[in-house]
Amino acid sequence: MLDLGRTFLQSVERSPNALALVDGELQLTYAQWHRVILNVADGLRALGLERGDRLLVVLQNRWEMATLHWAGQFAGIVIVPLNWRAKPDELDYCVTDAGVKAIVYEPVCADAVIQSPAAQNVPRIGLDDAPGRNLGFDALVADRSEARHDATTRATADDISLILYTSGTTGKAKGVPRRHRHERAGALAHVAQNLYRRGERTLGVMPLYHTMGVRSLLAMALVDGLFVCVRRWNAKLALESIAAHGLTCLYLVPTLYHDLLADKTFAATDTSSVRKLGFAGAPMNDGLLKRLSAAFEPELFVNHYGSSEVYTFSIDQDATKKPGSAGRAGINTRLRVVKLDAVSPDQIAAAGEEGQIIADLLGDEAFEGYWNRPDANAKSLREGWYFTGDTGYFDADGDLYVTGRVDDMIISGGENISPVDIESVLSLHPAVDEVAVAGVKDERWGQRVVAFIKRREFVDAEALDGWCRQSDLVNFKRPREYVFVDDIPKSPVGKILRRKLQAGEYASETHATSTETTKE
Repeated sequence: MLDLGRTFLQSVERSPNALALVDGELQLTYAQWHRVILNVADGLRALGLERGDRLLVVLQNRWEMATLHWAGQFAGIVIVPLNWRAKPDELDYCVTDAGVKAIVYEPVCADAVIQSPAAQNVPRIGLDDAPGRNLGFDALVADRSEARHDATTRATADDISLILYTSGTTGKAKGVPRRHRHERAGALAHVAQNLYRRGERTLGVMPLYHTMGVRSLLAMALVDGLFVCVRRWNAKLALESIAAHGLTCLYLVPTLYHDLLADKTFAATDTSSVRKLGFAGAPMNDGLLKRLSAAFEPELFVNHYGSSEVYTFSIDQDATKKPGSAGRAGINTRLRVVKLDAVSPDQIAAAGEEGQIIADLLGDEAFEGYWNRPDANAKSLREGWYFTGDTGYFDADGDLYVTGRVDDMIISGGENISPVDIESVLSLHPAVDEVAVAGVKDERWGQRVVAFIKRREFVDAEALDGWCRQSDLVNFKRPREYVFVDDIPKSPVGKILRRKLQAGEYASETHATSTETTKE
């Protein structure tokens, strides 16, 4: 299999004059970007980084971030991208855990770098005069073409391409090393499963420290496409980018789609170039699915379910046909649902029975184990299968439904209750803008089902309870309490942070009674 540097060269050779990268006023063709990438790869080597060394990159989605990613692939240097919002202790942990040899960062995250003791022991390349730097990014970009002996790549398909650090909802984040062949297989699958054609154009807004952002970057190179950088999410700017560059495909988390539709400029923006929608990172409720389908009328609407560890679990290429369905295993994957308390991959759950979703580690996109974490491997890797920690079931047709996380499961009165089922029902109420459901400690029930509602217009608990009673939601799953909030707490990639809801870490709705309890 080709390594990723040679993969990029394919596009340079096929379409040297095609527009490859846009960041504000900066526009680069594949030939132009290739030259910059080679300069940066040489600059990293001049710093003393060698094949297999790790480079920590703490940047927003700017052209330098995308360029560093590709430069690492050419140089055989392992990219370790980190959330630019990382706190000093998080950054310090990753510097030490990954054994990085240098750091590239920008002013917005300079404090975390400065306050990290481990970061002071390696070269610090700062963009935009970032405090604490001992080298500027210009030094990496300088043209060293006269000294270059190899303009292709120093990596092989078996080399590690990058290490992604998971968000770490409990304990320390886990490093997920992925080889060039894993990453290329994931990108090829992304192209195939989203039916991308040559010359597609996408919005590069999903962070490049997250698997979704990396997949968009690689997939565009595979089809000689355009990657339009969006440094920080702004719905109005995203809409302007769609219209200005004729973007053809979007791959976002549900939260960002919600923001696009909610922006007051949406109706006046020409989004007709967008023909393919894809989402991942979190389930999309039925209400948002319907609104997006009506607003874009896409020829393809893909629900992609996956993870950093195994990029694709399953794909549904017609997300509105069976709302909530994650479809069937991707082209590089085998899936099973095993019993919730299973210790072996052979303890398979029956159709319709909720269990834990697992994936075959022989799949082309699957990682081989966590970085420096034998404890995590022992918990998640069993007999050649990856135990995802996600709950779900196969329906009678063989389609997968993802119901949440094992840790998110609400146990009330001895019943297992999935938050996703309840959220899907409540999302269809016309007055509900966003909804999240969590289990809150209760002396009698163990946990009680609480719905946290962001309202589009006024609605009270009684009306929402009536809505649930008229649905096919069984009685014991009905929320016993409604909390009206200004915003639903989410991770940087749009995942609902239920633990914050359970801990009371949310903003109650302004100028309104925030909590209402329904009658049993």
